Amino acid sequence: MSKLEIIGSELSNIPWQEKPETCKDVMWRHTGNPIMGRNETPTTARIYNSAVLPYEGKFVGVFRADHKDGIPKLHLGHSDDGIKWNIDDNEINWVDENNQEYNPGYAYDPRLVELEGKYYILWCTDFGGPTIGLGVTEDFKTFTRLENSFIPFNRNGVLFPRKINGYYAMLSRPSDSGHTPFGDIFISYSPDLTFWGKHRRVMTSGHTWWQGTKIGAGAVPIETSEGWLLFYHGVSGTCNGFVYSIGAALLDKENPAKVLYRTKDYIMTPEMDYEVSGFVPNVTFPCSALCDAKTGRIAVYYGAADTCLGIAYTTVEELVSHLKNNSFLLPTDGEEFR
Repeated sequence: MSKLEIIGSELSNIPWQEKPETCKDVMWRHTGNPIMGRNETPTTARIYNSAVLPYEGKFVGVFRADHKDGIPKLHLGHSDDGIKWNIDDNEINWVDENNQEYNPGYAYDPRLVELEGKYYILWCTDFGGPTIGLGVTEDFKTFTRLENSFIPFNRNGVLFPRKINGYYAMLSRPSDSGHTPFGDIFISYSPDLTFWGKHRRVMTSGHTWWQGTKIGAGAVPIETSEGWLLFYHGVSGTCNGFVYSIGAALLDKENPAKVLYRTKDYIMTPEMDYEVSGFVPNVTFPCSALCDAKTGRIAVYYGAADTCLGIAYTTVEELVSHLKNNSFLLPTDGEEFR
């Protein structure tokens, strides 16, 4: 049997810490967590759910920064090691395809992906209600906002890092205008990043309590020799509010609407003080993941308690092995609509 591999590039400087001998979990936290939190710049109050990528031998990121007026905006950041970051105090300035200013009223929970030599940013934007904004940059200096992907209401837009069967593919979670008490993960396809269709439901909430209320795609899927590895969040409703935990799934490479495996139990849940207590308590929310094809190492960036940013580690072999041995699918996972 061939060895499980990450399909991608080597990243020798990926942030990394070895698994503690006492750790029994498939993911383990960075000992220096949180790596970012309150009042990181003069205008920002909290930096958390954010997305990072390797760039020119170092790292670049698009960060959710809640301003001191309470409104979330997107800020650019740079880092030598992926752990210590320099965050721009000014928010990202967007222009449209005619080079006219086109800034969102609010912007939060970005995802960042390299695709065909360009860098695409997805976020939750205002458009008569929350929906998925889409923009692109080639140099992290000029940011061009493209057509919004969907009408309201939608969140958690995550673009695959390559075309699948000739089409761009995006995960999302159709929702409502409030703090959504429901939601499943869907996939949509596009020939041009403008017109989206062929919608399919990928995964449903509800089969275990930790993800019984709603689920949403997290980091950009990682291509492996056995399928697309997806980190996602699952939400349970308790008498004291929502709890956001992290799960993982393996999707079919050429038909990612088909779920091969899905974690029955969460792989990480709020336990540390900075995850349990904060602006919104009891949240671990994955938004991005770095990976090294040579070693199989994975570093997941996640928001904690809507207040700060942390990193957790795993390896592709350990995680996929765990997936295969601890999987449970619902009949509606990968359900085809015809």
